[in-house]
Amino acid sequence: MGFSEFIRERQFLTNVSPSTLEWYKHSFKWLDTDAPTQEDLKAAVLKMRAKGLRATGCNSAIRAINAYVHWTNAGPDAKCGPACKHPRIAQLKEPQNILPTFTDKQIRLLVEWKPKGRLERRLHLIVLFLFDTGARIGEVLKLRVSDINVDDLLVTLDGKGGKERVVPISFALRKAIHRYVTDFNRKPESLLFVTSAETALNRRNVLRYVQRLCLTLGFTAPARTLHATRHTFATRYLRKGGNVFLLQKVMGHSDLETTKRYAHMTTEDLQAVHEKLSLLSR
Repeated sequence: MGFSEFIRERQFLTNVSPSTLEWYKHSFKWLDTDAPTQEDLKAAVLKMRAKGLRATGCNSAIRAINAYVHWTNAGPDAKCGPACKHPRIAQLKEPQNILPTFTDKQIRLLVEWKPKGRLERRLHLIVLFLFDTGARIGEVLKLRVSDINVDDLLVTLDGKGGKERVVPISFALRKAIHRYVTDFNRKPESLLFVTSAETALNRRNVLRYVQRLCLTLGFTAPARTLHATRHTFATRYLRKGGNVFLLQKVMGHSDLETTKRYAHMTTEDLQAVHEKLSLLSR
């Protein structure tokens, strides 16, 4: 058994997404053998660091490599746990950076922007979708009109690994969707967002459109612009009293720690909470 067989099983038996398959292939390039020992794993991490990879990038590759090593030693059905004696790499300690988000003023400028024409309205609705649902841009661009339940204010998203999840939408977003679908004759089986040739939008083009719009509105888009909408959604969800376990479901995270990392609290949030809870406050 080797890399190709592992990827083949993941593709046809686990049904992972094409992007996940590429992640595996890229991660395995750090290994010099398809039957790595503990020393081989250590050498792979040293090679990553020598090439300048940050802890976050190394950890991404480490997760894929550990999954492969477990598969080669324990098989595809057994879950990895403390009882496993096969080689593995420990995750590197990552710096706890504050994730980029949009400010309240920037959100208001984007939401209240008055688009003209089909292309601007398409862009505006994409931005509204990202802010309202916390969805990944890839999930939004795969949406079909039939995925949206306008009666119950729900949308079905096709998440990572082909895992579907149903998330709520607001009345304001439903109104914008209804107008867009009606005005541009989007059929139930059609993709909601398409090019003039009725093909799927490219996420890089969408990124460029959003960054250009931000400049037009008078500000520079935050780093990781499209994913920053997701950070922003998570932060404000908790700030307004949302439950972290419900947020995990909405965001489509497999573990709670990932949700906690996205939904960081700013210094201002901590100050506000402290003032409410301080024993010296009246």
